[in-house]
Amino acid sequence: MKFQRMTAGGWIFNCVNVWILLIISVVTLYPFLYVLAASLSDQLFIQQGHIGVIPKGFQIEAYKRVIEYPMLGRSYLNTVTYTVVGTAISLVLTICAAYPLSRRDLPGRKTLITLVLIPMLFNGGLIPTFLVVNALGMRNTIWAIVIPTAIASFYVFVQKTFFEQIPTELEDAAKIDGCSYMQTLIRIILPLSVPSLVTIGLFYGVSEWNSFFPAMIYLNDEKLFPVQILLRDIVIRNQTDLVMIDVYDDKNLISESIKYATLIVTTLPILIIYPFIQKYLVQGSLIGSVKG
Repeated sequence: MKFQRMTAGGWIFNCVNVWILLIISVVTLYPFLYVLAASLSDQLFIQQGHIGVIPKGFQIEAYKRVIEYPMLGRSYLNTVTYTVVGTAISLVLTICAAYPLSRRDLPGRKTLITLVLIPMLFNGGLIPTFLVVNALGMRNTIWAIVIPTAIASFYVFVQKTFFEQIPTELEDAAKIDGCSYMQTLIRIILPLSVPSLVTIGLFYGVSEWNSFFPAMIYLNDEKLFPVQILLRDIVIRNQTDLVMIDVYDDKNLISESIKYATLIVTTLPILIIYPFIQKYLVQGSLIGSVKG
């Protein structure tokens, strides 16, 4: 086997790429490492601004207080429910929209594609959406969270492009074997589309997990609040009912430590899930976004 000798230009290009990626990695990781270090550090060091990426005055009291907070468990369960149900509905609707649009023999295909494209450029606005949700009786229900944002036109087009790249010979063979369109979709198309579906599902899931504005608008019952509302109350509104401790008590623990600990606790599930689907993410993004 012969190996090509790298030219000077290629070597310089690789070096520049490595340094650029290292800088991007540091810029991306530093905020998370800082929050993690601050959540494990003594409040005195946080107030003095001496926290970097290594904890100082190590303590885990903030995590104990966050975990013991009575609303955390219910909020977590609500968020998991909204994320799982919302992502499942979004994937089903995306598949149902993308597969017909990928068929070139679909009557009125261009018109339908135009109709799907319009929501990418315009939307009805907050007040009309609120009136529709209220008129349908979905306020203070899970459906107010998962239905209004159930499908995104961009992901429909990404999935449509992926479906179009699957060889038509496979569908022809399935038709010869007597499969209907639905059977072909379930038995042939979907198993081949796992990378793209996992990628789109991840984006839908992260969006649902991080969403808090719909809950602010449509939910009044605290029992239905997602964990992001709890995070907003702690970080933005600076609620201190998690812990009633004087600034100068012996534990040196006030709301700042709890803010950082809550950020870590609410981010942890996504960080745990991501490594298991990373291989699908890269493959699905490349294949589904570029038409061959």
